[in-house]
Amino acid sequence: MKEKIHPKYVDSTITCACGNVIKTRATLPEIRVDICSACHPFFTGKQKLVDTAGRVERFKRKYEKYNKKREKKSEGN
Repeated sequence: MKEKIHPKYVDSTITCACGNVIKTRATLPEIRVDICSACHPFFTGKQKLVDTAGRVERFKRKYEKYNKKREKKSEGN
């Protein structure tokens, strides 16, 4: 292998938004993540909505309008 072209491989601390801390080795000394194996629904078996930039609220507002229109149509019949 060529010398001086590879990044340093150092001890690293990974910190999740849920507070979980994982020690490992990586090219960065500190890594921050939004979701980890301690809080991910696949590993925990619990449903958790990760809202990024209000997408969940936008989705709910969008379909509230749809449901209101649908209810009005069903009342007319």
